[in-house]
Order: sequence, then C-alpha cells, then structure tokens
Amino acid sequence: MLGGQGVNVVGIMYSEDLTTYDFGEGHPFRGKRFSDFLITFKQLGLDELPHLKIIQSSPCSFEDLLLVHNEEYLEMIRQGEKRYEPLSLDTPLRPGMFEAAKHVVGASLNALKYVLEGNAAVAVGLGGGMHHAFPNSGGGFCIVNDVAICAEYLRKKEKIKRILILDTDAHYGDGTANIFYETPEVLFISIHQNPSTLYPGTGYIREVGKGDGEGYNVNIPMPVYGNDSCYELAYSEIVLPLVKEFKPEIIIRNGGSDPHFSDKLTDLGVSLNGLRRMGEIHREIMQISGSKGITLIGSGYNPIILPYGWIAIILGLSDIEFSLEEPIPPPTWINDESILMQAKNFVKEVKKVHSAYWSL
Repeated sequence: MLGGQGVNVVGIMYSEDLTTYDFGEGHPFRGKRFSDFLITFKQLGLDELPHLKIIQSSPCSFEDLLLVHNEEYLEMIRQGEKRYEPLSLDTPLRPGMFEAAKHVVGASLNALKYVLEGNAAVAVGLGGGMHHAFPNSGGGFCIVNDVAICAEYLRKKEKIKRILILDTDAHYGDGTANIFYETPEVLFISIHQNPSTLYPGTGYIREVGKGDGEGYNVNIPMPVYGNDSCYELAYSEIVLPLVKEFKPEIIIRNGGSDPHFSDKLTDLGVSLNGLRRMGEIHREIMQISGSKGITLIGSGYNPIILPYGWIAIILGLSDIEFSLEEPIPPPTWINDESILMQAKNFVKEVKKVHSAYWSL
C-alpha cells in the first residue's frame, strides 16, 4: 500500500558505472549489487512513483578527492591498480578501480549538491559510505572516503559549521572518525556491532574525540544479535537528544543492509522494518533540526537481502507506506530479551561517558 501524505521527494543518484566498483570473483563486494538494486526497485514499481526520482550521477573530480586524500596516496592507487597491488588483504586493486571510486564519490557529492541547490530536502548516494578509508590509506573495501569528502565539501566550500554524520553501518567507520577526531564542527555518531567482535576492532565507547573534538565522537556499540529494539533504544536515549542539543545544519547518514540478521559478514539482528527505521530516523532528525540531509547506501553482503534492505531505508526516508516482506525467515533468537539487556548496558555506559560533554 502506498501513502501520499507527508511524503518527501527523494533524489536517488545512480549510474551504471557504479557497477565497475567490483573487487572480483569470490569477493563479498561485487558491482552487481547496484544493478540488482535497480532491477528490484523497478520490479516493485517504485520507479513509477513521483516521490522517488532516479537521477543520473556523474563522477567526482580529482580535486574533490583532494578535499580529504593526499595526492601521493591517490597516485599510489592509480599505479597499484595497474599491478593488481592490494591496499589491504580485503581490498585488492584491479584496473579501473580508481575511476570506479570516483563514480562512488560522485554519486555522494551529486546527492549533496542536489540538496544544497534546493531540489529536495534529502537525497541518496548509492554506493556511498566508504568509511574505512583514511587520508593516506584504504581498507575494508574502501579506497576513498566519500563520507568525509562530503563533510569537507560542506566545511570548506559551503562554510557550514555544524555537520552531523550518523553512521549505521554494522562496522565502525574508523576512517571517518579519524578524519574528524579533533574537530567540534562534525558530530560523528556511530551505531555498530561491538568492536571486540567485528572488523575493524575499534569504535569503543571511550573513544570520544581529542582536543577541540573531545565529546564529538560518539560510539554506540550493539551486542551480537542486536535487534530492532536495541537500535530503538540508541535512537531514543542518545541520538535524538544529541541532535536536539547539537542542532546540525545538515545530516550525512551512511550505512546499507549489513545490520540485517541474514548478512554474511556481520552478527546483528535487524529486520527490514529496522532498516526502514534507519531512514525514518534520518527524516525525524531533519524535522527536529530543520535541516537537510543525504543518505549514503553501499554496504551489505547478502545479495538476496541487499536490494530490499536498501529499498527499506529509502522508503523510511521518504515516508512512503509500502509493505516489504522478508525474503529470508527471521531466526528464532531475533527477539531474545537478553540481547536488549546487553544493549541497555552499552547505552547506559555511553550516556555515562558522554554526560561530561552533553546533557544526557
């Protein structure tokens, strides 16, 4: 069922060139994810809705990459891809990957500019959320960091001083956190699987920022099998109160379908409704703060669930009522009350640590 009241127009940046961001046979990150999304999107008839607009995206420039990354590192990528040299064990390089990364960043920047130009209050950059890339290194399937590039564009080009990055990827965004670890202009909130149980092994509660940025790095670990109720607790107890206090001028949310209970690389318990809720929370944050925003969607490692998970986030963001059924039956443990108790302990500790900086 579709509902028209309260619907937000969402521009979705897409290009067939995104499919070239592909690490090859046997790797969990294949470019087919993008075409699979578009096929499912159209099969569900969502392309016929005036509220959801697929917009052709274009690659970013080399100068855009320099907003975050140094020239030596970028040249290393260009040379490394010719020799099939990996950035890390999980991030191999192959010819064309540098240009492919420019298309990913381009989709994210196109989404940002679409919003800044007043075309919509919110837009989506497909493929975005490459949050493991540092200024001079990459890993975790990330070559360059589009999340940070968008934030730096806002800071340096638009002179915006209060930016919220809400990272709901199952993995901690270590690259993004590092880049903004010492600035109070970017409030980085990450909800991720307990870092002692998942790559990259950082993102603990007491990693709060440094110098002027102390208190602006907020990590909310989720227990293994952390479910919809656990995330709802994090939203109500930490995320929404911080938004009201920080008053962001613009929001960058990133994260795809990897918190889903069926994901092959993670151990969380979020349902499709829970993924939709991630989009809804972004919309609520915009309403609370009177701001605009972009959502960057790229992660997810179960090809069966991935397009539905991405679509669920977009539906929540747009406030369109549409019934999505789980393609995979939920596991028996998904509503285990002991999981919520673990989450309550994590949230309690986050509030205790950050009460030194915020009114939590």
